[in-house]
Amino acid sequence: MELSPLSVILLLAALIHHGHTQVRPTPAVTITPNPAFRGETVTLRCDQQGRGQIERPYIWKKDNSLVLSSSSQDHVISPVADSHSGDYTCSGTVTGTSRYSHTSAPVRLTVSDLPTATLTTHPTSPLFTGESVTLTCNISNYDGWTYQWETQNNQHQWSAVSQSVYQPVNSNTVTIRGDYVGNGGQYRCRGERPDRPGSSQNSTSVTLTVTALLRPTLTVEPKWSPVFTGESVTLKCEIGTLDGWTYQWEKQNNQHGWPAVSHPVSHAVNGDTLTISAGAVATVDYYRCRGQLPNRPASVSDSDPVTLTVAALPRATLTVEPKWRPMFTGESVTLKCEIQSNSDWTYQWYKGSSRTAVSQSQLNTFIISSVEDQDQYWCRGERSSRPTSSQDSNKVTLTVRDLPTATLTTHPTSPLFTGESVTLKCKISHHYGWTYQWEKHYYQHQWFVVSQSVYHTVNGNTLTIRGDDVVTGDQYRCRGERPDRPRSSHYSNSVTLTVTETPTPALTITPNPAFRGETVTLRCVIGGGVRQWTYNWFKDGQFYNSRTAPEYKIRSVTDSEWGEYYCYGTVTRTSVSSHYSAAVTLTVSETPKPELSSSFKGAALIGNPVTLYCKLNQSAGWRFYWSKHTQTPENETTTETHSYAIRSVSFSDGGQYWCRAGRGNPVYYTNYSDALWVHVTDTSLLVTLIVHPSRSQHFTNDSLSLSCERQSNSAGWRVRRYTHSERVSDCSSGWGSVTGSTCNISSLSSSHTGVYWCESESGGSSNPVNITVHNGSVILDSPVHPVTEGYSLTLHCLYRHTKPSNLTADFYKDGSFLQTQTTGEMTIRTVSKSDEGLYHCKLPEKGESPQSWISVRSLGNGSMLAKVSIGLGLALLLIITLCLIWFYKEKRGKQQNINQTEHPASTPLQDDDPSAQSSNGTYEEIMHTKKELRQKDKAVVRPTDVTYSQIEMKTRDNKDKAVARPTDVMYSQIEMKTRDNKDAEAQPGEVTYADIKLKPKPKKKPKKQKDNLHKGQSSAGDETVYSELK
Repeated sequence: MELSPLSVILLLAALIHHGHTQVRPTPAVTITPNPAFRGETVTLRCDQQGRGQIERPYIWKKDNSLVLSSSSQDHVISPVADSHSGDYTCSGTVTGTSRYSHTSAPVRLTVSDLPTATLTTHPTSPLFTGESVTLTCNISNYDGWTYQWETQNNQHQWSAVSQSVYQPVNSNTVTIRGDYVGNGGQYRCRGERPDRPGSSQNSTSVTLTVTALLRPTLTVEPKWSPVFTGESVTLKCEIGTLDGWTYQWEKQNNQHGWPAVSHPVSHAVNGDTLTISAGAVATVDYYRCRGQLPNRPASVSDSDPVTLTVAALPRATLTVEPKWRPMFTGESVTLKCEIQSNSDWTYQWYKGSSRTAVSQSQLNTFIISSVEDQDQYWCRGERSSRPTSSQDSNKVTLTVRDLPTATLTTHPTSPLFTGESVTLKCKISHHYGWTYQWEKHYYQHQWFVVSQSVYHTVNGNTLTIRGDDVVTGDQYRCRGERPDRPRSSHYSNSVTLTVTETPTPALTITPNPAFRGETVTLRCVIGGGVRQWTYNWFKDGQFYNSRTAPEYKIRSVTDSEWGEYYCYGTVTRTSVSSHYSAAVTLTVSETPKPELSSSFKGAALIGNPVTLYCKLNQSAGWRFYWSKHTQTPENETTTETHSYAIRSVSFSDGGQYWCRAGRGNPVYYTNYSDALWVHVTDTSLLVTLIVHPSRSQHFTNDSLSLSCERQSNSAGWRVRRYTHSERVSDCSSGWGSVTGSTCNISSLSSSHTGVYWCESESGGSSNPVNITVHNGSVILDSPVHPVTEGYSLTLHCLYRHTKPSNLTADFYKDGSFLQTQTTGEMTIRTVSKSDEGLYHCKLPEKGESPQSWISVRSLGNGSMLAKVSIGLGLALLLIITLCLIWFYKEKRGKQQNINQTEHPASTPLQDDDPSAQSSNGTYEEIMHTKKELRQKDKAVVRPTDVTYSQIEMKTRDNKDKAVARPTDVMYSQIEMKTRDNKDAEAQPGEVTYADIKLKPKPKKKPKKQKDNLHKGQSSAGDETVYSELK
């Protein structure tokens, strides 16, 4: 086949391109071993990597310098040396070409020394005769070594150390026994192992040096002998030139033994020295020392002992001239210090306990020219040569007394009254034989001697000044003189005479006016200086009492002490008397009774502030005492003002409160105020304590049930009580059994008497009730809750063994007889606030009941919301009624007046007018949707939170068809529901159900009925309204 020229050209171009683009291989260098130890054989190999083939010649370079060109891939270095260390590369020619391959990456060859053995000895040289030594061979890095030991002989040749009893070899140690250790012996070691490196270098050779045991040399500083008492001594132990010695010091005892010195306070060891303090150096003491090197069994021998000899310092003797005692201020004294031995002394003088000299001189005398205070003095001597000091001298105490001071007194003391004479008396304590000098101060501040005269009578140590010569502002003083020491006294203090007019007492009576039984203090205050007065008291112009105290107390004042009082005083044992005081009238009144009131009318809403006021229309100075639940003085709260504030009322603040006032010491108390109940309520926590039987007094052994009933759920409420014996406790604490919110007491006893209430887990509580359990035969059946003003109240006198209807009973209020009833019961038709008090009853020949407090609750603002709600409902009912009348074309006005009473039965009141039975009427039933509270108690309260009424009009049949007509009767059922109303004022114990039945009044008396309704009263006859609270 014939090729065209173009094909030939393309083929040649392809061949040329293939030749130029063939890949050049890159070799790699390996070094074995690496790193290498000196003397080993190292092989470098140039290996091919990647595509292409490399062939000789092989070019080897070290640090980029040509080493050789070889036909072999391997380059062998033997033996290797430090100079062979460096970076190696290789290259070769490409097979079939003349071109070279790429140069390999450099590989570093590292050459290091063989490990060197280290040889140590223990102990280190020099060794003491007989001491063994241990050689230890250590090689850092690598493991698996076996050790070779060599010693040099006399021909300086090294030979192996053989195992023997003298040189036991133990791995890397060899121990040379003490009797085999020779002075100048040399040893070395090296290691061998099966792996690289195969051996170590030889250790440095060790030469053993053996020396004989050393003997210490003991020296003494100072070098003189004897040593004087008070000088210290330093001993020094010297042992050759070796370092690291520890020193032992020994002192010979009485048994000639050598115990170690063990008194660090008196013997201070500092290395090779022992310092014996001044007080510890004693005569004929023997000391020696020895040395010890650490961890060396051999030590130096003992030093030769040294002997210390001690002599006493010379003693100084101190004497005093003159020799009398005591010294008086201003007198001089000379102290003399004498030292019998030696000379050239310098004398130092010391005072008290100080070691600092107050004086120093070459003279042995010290003169104190004016002794100012007493103290101890002593001296000592010092000199430049030994002994450098003496012993301290004896101590001399100088007793220094100040000159006596005259004391000047006057009788009577100032101020003096006009015309009164005065006697001055000068007295000097201690010593005797004094003569006295009197001086008077005149103008220009000069003092002149007072001589005997008609105005001045001098009698020994007294000076009497006649009354007409006593002038305000005169000054006198005195002093004493005597022939012996001390020759004079100091001047007395000067006395200034003051003359004043006869005083007039001031009479005070506290308290005034006073109350019967109170302690009254009469005080007669007389000015005019300190005098001993006798106080004379007068009442209504007659002498009343006399005593030395300015106060006179009337312990329990009565009306007989009412009168006019005055007083005057006489100076005891003189004829001097004061003027009469002004008269003061003491008035006596009966014990007051405060009035207790509250800032909050009705029940207090929880969280609101309540302030109680104890009003007492009397003088100031009273403190006020507040009681809660019971009139117990030990539990009273005291205030300085007449108010008691509860800033945020809580359920626990509810209860019965009393107050009284007191003043004086001992405290005089007023009567207790009347009780005030504080009712606390929360519209969401209305709860009532239901008592069954519903009365406040019960017989012992009877049963009693107490239930917490709430308008919604009563769960979580518990019955609690307060008694004098148990204080506050729960029903579950053992005095009752609990079932739900009811507490049952199966058998009552007197200990159950107390205050009971309901309390929730959150702290809410009901109004408390008083329960009295009587062990006698008679009790009073009275309500446990307050009675609402305007309702009726019936009290029963119960006998334990018969029914009340068979008994005649006497009834009492506040201790006063009220009435006798043959039926055993007493009824109050219309209760008012004045009926509140303590009631009890008596059954002749059978017994008397305890007292029970009956509270009366007024119709206050608390029922306004209920009244408004009912009024709105009745107004709506009236409008509907008018519409119905218009619808039937008959117009009748129906006036309604609702008066709620508190009776458990639902029997309507009967009208007196028979015609009212057949007249037309309207019936209304008002029902509150909260839980019904069925109370047998006559005390009933009303709902407050009515917000709307649902009225359903119905027609009721009237059986008396002769009188009634279809338009005459209407029936309205009002269902009242509540909601939370924070603005509504809550009342305690509120009733939630009312069934109100209204009977219409005949039209013949419309005007009277209208008037009664306007007055808020019940109308008579058919107008009677009855409200049943269930």
